[in-house]
Amino acid sequence: MAKNIEESLDNRMRELRQARFLRQSDLADSVNVSRQTVIAIEKGEYNPSVALVLRITEVFKLPLEDVFWLSG
Repeated sequence: MAKNIEESLDNRMRELRQARFLRQSDLADSVNVSRQTVIAIEKGEYNPSVALVLRITEVFKLPLEDVFWLSG
């Protein structure tokens, strides 16, 4: 059975955020979401929209593929 793409999205958000000494709340404020949303994305429990992915990559000043990728 084919896997849903959303189930395969992985990320380096926590690593990148910590390397920049950002709190979850700082990142959340920067991309206009709640701290709980950032936590859920970092844990892989929530798949962000394309618009949110782009806002997150802008904060880190990295290309999308350096932050998010399809696993599996």
